[in-house]
Amino acid sequence: MDINTRIVHAGIDRDPATGASSVPLYQASTYSQNDPERHGRYDYVRSGNPTREALEKALAELEGGAAGLAFASGMAATSSALLLFRPGDHLVVGRDVYGGTFRVLDRLFSRWGLRTTFVDTTDAANIRAAVEPATRAIFIETPSNPFLRITDLAATAAIARERGLLTIADGTFTTPYLQRPLEHGFDLVVHSATKFLNGHSDLLAGAVVARGAELGDRLKFIQNAFGAVLGVQDSWLLLRGLKTLAARLETGQKTAHWLAERLAALPEVKKVHYPGLPGHPGREIHARQASGGGAVLSFELAEEGMTMEFLRRLRLPLLAVSLGGVETIVTHPATMSHASMPPEERELRGISEGLVRMSVGLESGEDLLTDILQAFREAGRKRG
Repeated sequence: MDINTRIVHAGIDRDPATGASSVPLYQASTYSQNDPERHGRYDYVRSGNPTREALEKALAELEGGAAGLAFASGMAATSSALLLFRPGDHLVVGRDVYGGTFRVLDRLFSRWGLRTTFVDTTDAANIRAAVEPATRAIFIETPSNPFLRITDLAATAAIARERGLLTIADGTFTTPYLQRPLEHGFDLVVHSATKFLNGHSDLLAGAVVARGAELGDRLKFIQNAFGAVLGVQDSWLLLRGLKTLAARLETGQKTAHWLAERLAALPEVKKVHYPGLPGHPGREIHARQASGGGAVLSFELAEEGMTMEFLRRLRLPLLAVSLGGVETIVTHPATMSHASMPPEERELRGISEGLVRMSVGLESGEDLLTDILQAFREAGRKRG
């Protein structure tokens, strides 16, 4: 079936007991057992819940995987996936990863001996060169955060197969509506489901989908043992938000592309980063592995000193630490999404004070552009 149809009907699209159009919210922490020697399917909410299970089934179906797992946050999902590895193991990780991913690898998992080499994964040769005997996995984002840089999924998966490595992709920006890494040979996809999968800026959630059943079972053990599961209320909310994913992303990416073209023509903007723009590095690769440019773009101001005044003058977008909502959200990576990176690491990645990231929502593109233009005018007057 088409991805639009699958998004609406994925998983359990009606309650098997009553036929209700929405899977009920099973607000229970424990389940009565009829036989003390043979427990039923559910026993304790950390180990399983019908509402969360419906969500996990839907996530697996949309990504084309064997198992889906829902977690309490995107970082809980990523951290649980990293628990597949042991002290002494080595990972090759994309240099352009979310700041929280960098932080957990650099300052937490490093404490018990998980080593990481951060490389520019837009060039497969860099990935190949970074692999060493202790390497166990390659972890990438494409498009990356915040520059929307593109990594070739199929080429990365081919290197991993040669070396017997796991491959993990962060799919938060694209979601399975636009890109499904498992179809290109990846083993795991992680998501901050707080973002586009939910789409309404009203919950915290994460997800992992495994291509194979054996890997899914290993992650299920980690999920149950570690305990960072998604709560029942948020599982139900995420199921509800998921059904409008196609409509929201289609509208958002259409406006994002339109805005990217117009921002690129403004004298106040030095550079726009968006996979749909001609000349964007890796655009052809992205077009092969994804069905659209997505609803996130970033741009660099010609005058860094104007950035804070520009952000203060915006009226329509939220200035916030997130993305993927129905409302447009503007983020200043240097002080928000990547603030946990040391300044020298941000500088290495080109994350300057003048960089702005925008997650485009469902507002009119014309209204957003009008607001951006007035913010530039007012910021210019303030500086003048």
